[in-house]
Amino acid sequence: QVQLVESGGQLVQAGGSLRLSCAASGRTLSPYMMGWFRQAPGKEREFVAAMSRSGTNSYYADSVKGRFTISRDNAKTTVYLQMNSLKPEDTAVYYCAADSRSSPLFVTTRSNEYDYWGQGTQVTVSS
Repeated sequence: QVQLVESGGQLVQAGGSLRLSCAASGRTLSPYMMGWFRQAPGKEREFVAAMSRSGTNSYYADSVKGRFTISRDNAKTTVYLQMNSLKPEDTAVYYCAADSRSSPLFVTTRSNEYDYWGQGTQVTVSS
């Protein structure tokens, strides 16, 4: 069992930067594929970014390419989402997710392929 807790969400002005964190606890004996998703009110949850279990492959949604960066710490227990040049359209609840069964280089945009989810952290970008 793995528990994920997101933090770092807050109100920020357009053009600003923010870094979200996702701390993992429980069964963390090996690296997990990690993903970030977001959901705005009245909309479906959408993929944002993901990192393979190896940490060498990353993938981003077109809407955030060049602005967001996914990374993890040396202990491989915390994953980050660095968000730059934020836009009002980025306003959403951001969720981190983990998968324990993926091949080392695999990444996926499909939410149903992740085993564990955090409770989310609110990011609000003002004009």
